[in-house]
Amino acid sequence: MPGSVRRSAFAGASAATIAFGIAALVDGTPGIAFLLAASFALVVGTVLSRSGAPIVAPPESERRERHSVAESLLANIPDPVILVDRRIVVIEANPAARALLPGLKLRHPLSFALRSPDVLDGIEEVLQSGAPLKTGYVTRVPTERAFEVQIGALPPADTPGGGQPNVVLFLRDLTSARRLEAMRVDFVANASHELRTPLASLSGFIETLQGPARDDPRAREQFLGIMRTQAQRMTRLIDDLLSLSRIELREHVPPTQIVCLKRIARQMVEEKAPLAAERGIALTLDAPEPPYSVLGDRDELLRVVENLVENALKYGGSGGLVAVSLGREEASGNRPPQLTLSVRDAGPGIAPEHIPRLTERFYRVDTASSRQQGGTGLGLAIVKHALNRHRGRFVIESEVGQGTTMRVILPEHRTGDQIEAPDMRPVDTPLTFP
Repeated sequence: MPGSVRRSAFAGASAATIAFGIAALVDGTPGIAFLLAASFALVVGTVLSRSGAPIVAPPESERRERHSVAESLLANIPDPVILVDRRIVVIEANPAARALLPGLKLRHPLSFALRSPDVLDGIEEVLQSGAPLKTGYVTRVPTERAFEVQIGALPPADTPGGGQPNVVLFLRDLTSARRLEAMRVDFVANASHELRTPLASLSGFIETLQGPARDDPRAREQFLGIMRTQAQRMTRLIDDLLSLSRIELREHVPPTQIVCLKRIARQMVEEKAPLAAERGIALTLDAPEPPYSVLGDRDELLRVVENLVENALKYGGSGGLVAVSLGREEASGNRPPQLTLSVRDAGPGIAPEHIPRLTERFYRVDTASSRQQGGTGLGLAIVKHALNRHRGRFVIESEVGQGTTMRVILPEHRTGDQIEAPDMRPVDTPLTFP
């Protein structure tokens, strides 16, 4: 075949492959056809850019242009795509794959970055049979994520040493879908369990008001007050269940917004000041050194601090003091600099056997006291899952008769950018509400 004809045919095949990949991307179909088309476009760009080029190579400018188009196509695929050769050595990977597997390196075995027997065995099977297959892959660090891995064989490249197929891996993230299903199941189970008691109470009082207490104004007012309390309890329970479900649904996605932890703490202390005054508790805030910058979701961090301060006021306020403080821990070894938010009370403390279970859903040290105070048993579960999303830690320290300290530890984010409008009040003076 003449060189010009061969170049035209090869260019036409490359353009058709890339066009098919772009069409599939626009269509939003992550099927194996799109996978093979997109990956073959990557192979075309890679082969054309190497010194061991086809027998009749196009001009250098054409090779660079095709390679650039192939790279752009792969870079715009939102899901991870990895190309390996018959030795299961990485040939190419798009940015999504590199973000998912930081240890992924070109010309290194895939097993160095992806330690999954199911996936590696699947590649071997595809190399032997040539038929595509699907398998699963689960990561558990820093949070659990589930992927469906589509593995397909590519035709051998037209290179001097060709003849053996390469293999492409397409990882589709199923984490959100699985979390949504788990959220639905948990919500139904938890709601049906926790709502049974207040609904039974409401039903009983309604029957009483329709019967014996129909003409008793005093009993009617008393029962209506109890019914209002039960309805408010159900509302709080539903709100907390929905908040917890939303946080769990996004737990695998780290937040990217830069927020100031000091301003969040100050806002919550000011909002809870009336509750502290009503109970005769001194509520203080000590945050002497700005800034306290973290990558976080402002609403979720507000909920974290709100739950901790409210818990301290309701269950540890008998000591007359709740102190909120912020601190900083410098980097040490491989650990980055950290910010610490502590909420300390001088109340009765918590027995050691209860501490490991405090973040479980609906776990209460004193069920009667919790319900009397309006608690739903979900506050610390929300704190735990929100901190998991923020890559933080939650530490509870308590001794019976010595009070309780609940500590939130978050990675510090250091940047020269302006975060929020500056707080003009002095930062070296503790904020106190008598």
